[in-house]
Amino acid sequence: MEKTLDFKPKMISALKNYNKQTFMTDLMAGVIVGIVALPLAIAFGIASGVSPEKGIITAIVAGLAISLFGGSKVQIGGPTGAFIVIVYGIIQQYGMQGLTIATLMAGVFLILLGVLRLGTIIKYIPYPIVVGFTSGIAVTIFTTQIKDLLGLTMDVVPSDFVEKWLAYIYNIGTIDLWSALVGIGSVAIIASWPMLVRMFHLSPLKALPGSLAAIVIMTIAVLLLKQYAGITSVETIGDRFSISSQLPGAVVPELTWETIKGLVGPAVTIAVLGAIESLLSATVADGVIGDHHNSNTELIGQGIANIASPIFGGIPATGAIARTMTNINNGGRTPIAGIIHAVVLLLIFLFLMPLAQYIPMACLAGVLVVVAYGMSGWRSFLAMARRNPKSDVTVLLLTFFLTIIFDLTVAIEFGLICACLLFMRRMAETTEVHAVLNEIDLNEDADMERGNLEHLTIPEGVEVYEINGPYFFGAGTRFEDIMARYGSRPKVRIIRMRKVPFIDSTGLHNLENMCRMSQKEGVTVVLSGVNEKVEAVLKRNNFQTLLGNENICNHIDLALARANEIIK
Repeated sequence: MEKTLDFKPKMISALKNYNKQTFMTDLMAGVIVGIVALPLAIAFGIASGVSPEKGIITAIVAGLAISLFGGSKVQIGGPTGAFIVIVYGIIQQYGMQGLTIATLMAGVFLILLGVLRLGTIIKYIPYPIVVGFTSGIAVTIFTTQIKDLLGLTMDVVPSDFVEKWLAYIYNIGTIDLWSALVGIGSVAIIASWPMLVRMFHLSPLKALPGSLAAIVIMTIAVLLLKQYAGITSVETIGDRFSISSQLPGAVVPELTWETIKGLVGPAVTIAVLGAIESLLSATVADGVIGDHHNSNTELIGQGIANIASPIFGGIPATGAIARTMTNINNGGRTPIAGIIHAVVLLLIFLFLMPLAQYIPMACLAGVLVVVAYGMSGWRSFLAMARRNPKSDVTVLLLTFFLTIIFDLTVAIEFGLICACLLFMRRMAETTEVHAVLNEIDLNEDADMERGNLEHLTIPEGVEVYEINGPYFFGAGTRFEDIMARYGSRPKVRIIRMRKVPFIDSTGLHNLENMCRMSQKEGVTVVLSGVNEKVEAVLKRNNFQTLLGNENICNHIDLALARANEIIK
């Protein structure tokens, strides 16, 4: 009997043959990933419109939950760039409490997706949608960082994409030279860090991520400029936020039905985006380590993480591809590495968090610009736009522009609807309907008893039509068009269904209407080659009463014999 709940955390199986050697590799990977996650957690938190410590709290709480309860051995969870746009928008519209409630709801939705075994289905969301909104998010993240990257003096940054760029152009004269140098310098350090390590033989610093190196270098540079050159125009985290290294207590927000109804849309967006990104990350990881993650367990683990994170003051989280790959490349092979990564971040949070106040905002903007470039996938975007069918390109471009001009919720909803419509059209096109004229080539038939005959002649007064493919939406209309083109008013209309694997309610409705219309015209309908599955559906819908059992035949020679009886 099939189990109703597919929840098998990889942590349980990973501990069965665990040993000291595996622990040492997990320990090293976990420490490195924790260091890599630090600047990203701070940057994602600030860019999302919350204080920097909330980004780290998310990485600690959600990262721990995803490793404990997830369905992947090596998945590293935490805040990601994909959520920046949606989180910022929710905070602007509903406030921090609204974000907390929406994230809790998203966690519940993710758990339901896993419980209902929809993990596999989520992975089949059309690729043009994924590329479209990922590239759109990247452009949006880049756009939101221009002010801090260049140190522009602006009272209010418009939320609208076009208005934001117009405001940047209008205020371009307020660029702070030192902030711009810090921001652009940070991008240069991150991009060239591997080369710098090789060039200057800095092997001990090889594991240090470029983003952290840029933060350390630029923070020290700004402190020196302030101390010895009197340059104070470069804004730091401490100038904008008050930093706290105290762990928050668990707080469950007050829930009302009106609030829940108003936040269903954002919550669904968080859940869908989290599901897609986490399963995509887990799939990529599988290909590298030669393992298979459990999609449904992963969704349940992600759901638990997104319930725990907001209760402790965090924001939405999901599996992070970059951190997961860093974990794999440094030897992480079990969820223990993810737990160690969370512990490392916790220690940094408790003992080093006050130092974050000295980090320049322009430097964090540079980190996010590099993240946006990595997310953009511009090569995949251009390749898809040049080589794919027009329908796929349409979905790609619509999703992309809706993401940057409106918001991610609209983009995902419209993209999914558009993709579903295109899928329906393509599925309808897979069903062929054609008229068989004059004679039937028995050498191509498998549903009849031909003996030594090679052809069967179609008697006068009999029309034969063949349906090749599923009989559902679209097939009925096509069938009527074919009849109108070739048909007159025969005495018998044979419909060959030997290549119809299944029939849905729309197909049943169309077939029933066609049979009744034919009967009104005095035409007898005979079905030929109906397989057992389709015949069972027809019987449940009383087609044997409508047509008569004698007019539902197993193969074409019986159907033609029945037609000869009728026309005599």
